Amino acid sequence: MNLPPLPDIVLEPIVRLALAEDLGQAGDVTSDICIPRNEESKAKLVAREAGRIAGLDAAALALRLIDPSAKMTVYIADGSDAPRGATVATLEGASRTLLTAERTMLNFIGHLSGIATLSAQFAKAIEGTQAHIVCTRKTTPGLRALEKRAVRLGGALNHRFNLADAILIKDNHIVAAGGIGPALTRARAAVGHLMAIEIEVDNLGQLAEALPYNPTAILLDNMNDAELRQAVAMVAKHDHGRCYTEASGGVTLDTVRAIAETGVNYISAGAITHSARRMDVALDFE
Repeated sequence: MNLPPLPDIVLEPIVRLALAEDLGQAGDVTSDICIPRNEESKAKLVAREAGRIAGLDAAALALRLIDPSAKMTVYIADGSDAPRGATVATLEGASRTLLTAERTMLNFIGHLSGIATLSAQFAKAIEGTQAHIVCTRKTTPGLRALEKRAVRLGGALNHRFNLADAILIKDNHIVAAGGIGPALTRARAAVGHLMAIEIEVDNLGQLAEALPYNPTAILLDNMNDAELRQAVAMVAKHDHGRCYTEASGGVTLDTVRAIAETGVNYISAGAITHSARRMDVALDFE
């Protein structure tokens, strides 16, 4: 997946906050004391394990903000797979600069590559079905834009970015609104033609109640595979597939294939952002 970097207006506040957190009140005192000012170095970003690369845009900006004269040459781009031991990128510049930027760069690359790698594993697990993997809003506060980009670099899709993207009526909304009917009636009356309306249902009875209101999508929450097949058939019979179906709840790499084979259109998996293991990427001086 070849995606452009996030716009600097989105990316820069995130990276600046990460650098400020690491630099503290006095900067990198170790490098400033131990390394001569004019010392120059070369270093390699190395994949210590195989995985899908993400986060190079954030890492490059972190380096540039520390020292605009430092150079980063990328060999394995965001969205590409790195074999174990591969050189992802090389760095050249003042030794102090490379050491100061090192941890922030690696934090972004390791974390986001872990998300991209897990997303790729989920996407591969359902190849050949009509389903698509989507992420959720279960993201690290402040890092949502980066994490959702990493999901796409892994070959999965994004769900809502925020509460304003679409109407998603969940179980607590239904209770507070007084039922499925009142919630969907108000939603349909209030929004324009470009605003999607999705409603979460826990059982086939709730699905039957929701379908006459013609939502854009139905979120089938924590249903077993047999129930999902029945739900897909009910939706198809009602509107000939114009309403999308989304399975959700406890999705894992072990269960996702069977879920996809029920015929649902989308499978939302919070795990690809909230439980991805960071990829081991290191910075080695030459």
